[in-house]
Parts: sequence; C-alpha cells; structure tokens
Amino acid sequence: MPRDIISDYTLFSKKLPKSVERGKHSSRIEALKHYFSKGGIISISPRDNEFPQLLYPSKLRIKSQVAELQELRQLYHKRLVNWRKKLQQAQVYFLVNNVKKLKEPLYWKHMAKYLADPDYRKDADKVKLPAHLVADRRWKPMVKMFVNDLDYRKQLTQTVDESIVYASDKKVAKYAEVLQSFRSEQSNRKIGEIEKKLAEIDADISALQELGKWAST
Repeated sequence: MPRDIISDYTLFSKKLPKSVERGKHSSRIEALKHYFSKGGIISISPRDNEFPQLLYPSKLRIKSQVAELQELRQLYHKRLVNWRKKLQQAQVYFLVNNVKKLKEPLYWKHMAKYLADPDYRKDADKVKLPAHLVADRRWKPMVKMFVNDLDYRKQLTQTVDESIVYASDKKVAKYAEVLQSFRSEQSNRKIGEIEKKLAEIDADISALQELGKWAST
C-alpha cells in the first residue's frame, strides 16, 4: 500500500483527486488545516476518486492525544475557577467587610467615640480611619490602636498631615484600595489568558475528534 507523509495542507490538497467534493468533506478539511497548523504530521494512502485513507495518526493514537488534552483542560479549568474566585473576592471585598464590621465590638467602640468626642472625630476624619475594615486582621490592629491609644492617634494624625507620602491622598488605608484593584486586574488578566488557552485546547480536541472519524483502526 503506497504511503505519503504530509506535514502541510498545501501538499495534502495536491493529493486530493479532483473528483472529490471538497464541500462534502469541509469539516475534515478544516480539522486537517488546524492539525497541520499545530505541527501535526499525517500518513495517507491515496485512493482513486476518493478521499485518501488516513493511516497515521491512527484511531488509537488520536484517542490517546484527546485524553491527554482533556486532562490538560481539566487542569486549566481548575485554575480558571480559582482565578474567578479571586476576582470575585476582590470585587466584593469592601462590601463583605462593611457587613462584617457590624459584628465587631471595636467598630461600635469607634462609632461611640466618633459621635461623642469632637477631637477624636476630627482625627478620624483627617486620616480617613478604615474602621469599615476592622474585620480584616491586616487593619484591625491599627484601628484598635487608634481607638484606644491617644498618643498613637495623635502621632498617626500628624504623620498623615505632614508626611510627603500622604501629600496627594491623606488616607492611611489607601493600600487596601490599591491592593484590591491590583488583584482585580491580575485576576482578569489571568482569566483572559486561561480562557484563551482553553479555547485552543477545545479547538485541538475538536480537530482530533474529527480526524478520529476518518482514521484507520
């Protein structure tokens, strides 16, 4: 049985008998084009007035390749789920903390002092105290010190008022906003990259499955 080893569609097209209706085999032809674009190589046996017989890759080889790709797809899908979760956490961070703060006694202690002590209220407003983030362990110690320690409160207020670091934005917790923004951007970027990779894998699987219908046993 004569065999031809082919690695690009142009050469394969020349092997097709003119009598073959290409439109009838459009799915197979598109699958071949994709397969070749990914560096695939085939072995065929020409047939008079018919579509060539595909000798390689065999059905068994194609089944193995599809299984490998499906396993890879599962891995990328898990990563996609994780990054979507991270994106959602970043997007609802402030909303969630605004709810959680209501269960924090420290938040209510802050509110009591804020309403009753004009000097405390002035300092809290000046530094834009992140009392709404009191449920976040990264910010709770600072809020606790601000509420309970007058010297710390005055020192922090002076620092925010005079330091060049806070010249453009007098907000001690501005990092929280920057961090969530960064996490959202990073998550969106990763999600885009993974979705693109998944689309490529799906196209590879689809092409191989189409070739599998044509391949020899």
